[in-house]
Amino acid sequence: MVNNRDRWRVYKRMSLMFLLALLALTVVQRGTSNMGAPFELERQARMHPPTDYEDKPDYGGKSFWKSSKPLPSTTESPKINHNNGLTTWDITSTNCSANLNLSRQEWFKGLEANFKQFLQYRHCRYFPMTLNHPEKCSGDIYLLMVIKSVATQHDRREVIRKTWGKEQVVDGKRIKMLFLLGKPSNEVEKANHQKLLEYEDYIYGDILQWDFLDSFFNLTLKETHFLKWFHMYCPNVRYVFKGDDDVFVSVQNIFEYLEMSSQVKDLFVGDVIFKAKPIRKKENKYYIPHALYNKTYYPPYAGGGGFLMDGPLVKKLHVAADTLELYPIDDVFLGMCLEVLKVSPIKHSAFKTFGLVKNKSSKLNREPCLFKSMIVVHKLLPTDLIRMWNLVNSHLVCSQKAHIL
Repeated sequence: MVNNRDRWRVYKRMSLMFLLALLALTVVQRGTSNMGAPFELERQARMHPPTDYEDKPDYGGKSFWKSSKPLPSTTESPKINHNNGLTTWDITSTNCSANLNLSRQEWFKGLEANFKQFLQYRHCRYFPMTLNHPEKCSGDIYLLMVIKSVATQHDRREVIRKTWGKEQVVDGKRIKMLFLLGKPSNEVEKANHQKLLEYEDYIYGDILQWDFLDSFFNLTLKETHFLKWFHMYCPNVRYVFKGDDDVFVSVQNIFEYLEMSSQVKDLFVGDVIFKAKPIRKKENKYYIPHALYNKTYYPPYAGGGGFLMDGPLVKKLHVAADTLELYPIDDVFLGMCLEVLKVSPIKHSAFKTFGLVKNKSSKLNREPCLFKSMIVVHKLLPTDLIRMWNLVNSHLVCSQKAHIL
């Protein structure tokens, strides 16, 4: 039989063990909370940066790549419509089925499988958002930098954030950065890639993602979704730079160019291609069958490596895009939108969307003095980009002024 004294001893021991367990749990919770604090602080700092910076880069001075020809100008300053209407992304579900009526048409039967799929789902124009940051467009933004990327290319995004894509304020002008993504396309690793992307966005707060698959043909969806997003959330953005995640960009040269282009209405400038013909060779990545486009030439369009446009024009492009059927090449599709608006894009030699020179083995493609005079240079791996950025932004002394190639 257990007497009262034994019962009291057991009760004391159990009470002591309970208190020790409670104390240990409290310590663990506090430690975990403190570990997460730096990540939260960094995320908050990136989402709500200070309105000014003491250490501002000097983006003034003369530039030797400026065009000697006067730019067309207007006496009317571009105006931005502050009435956006919708305040939240209004697509909440994807109810989209294939247009099977096409399969009964003779011209459709002869197409390749990827074009059949594209045409059957071309009417699916908009998809829900999985990651959204409307706060990026709060207040007055001078330059919004928007970069197309995919989930697996974290290293490219990280290098951009550390180099030319830093969010900052220059002479009172705010610069913001966004990355545009669809859903990961790797079926096996899709869930893992998505979790990593969400954690990356938790830290940096600069990713817009929509619920469509990231693929080559869906790059046009990325274009139209950004145009719609900008139309909804960005009433006070003066200029937009849009490009790929493997480009070198000189923000200093962008600022200098925009200063001398401030009176240009409907500004759209880049490496513009005129009288490009649709490629009819099936083995080419950019092959287009006659059934999809039967004209001799494409309208003028800018190479997608990088181009500049003003904010009011971006909103007009959204309206124009909604009047057109989607096209599988996003650069050309944007050219079609410009054609609808009767806007002529400007070709500028400081935009190099195919490298500095076409010969990839040329030493000129690794010459920092030439990079220093450019606005955009396309096709750099992350290691090459950070190396070139460090060279261009070091105490670089060029023996003579670089000429536009």
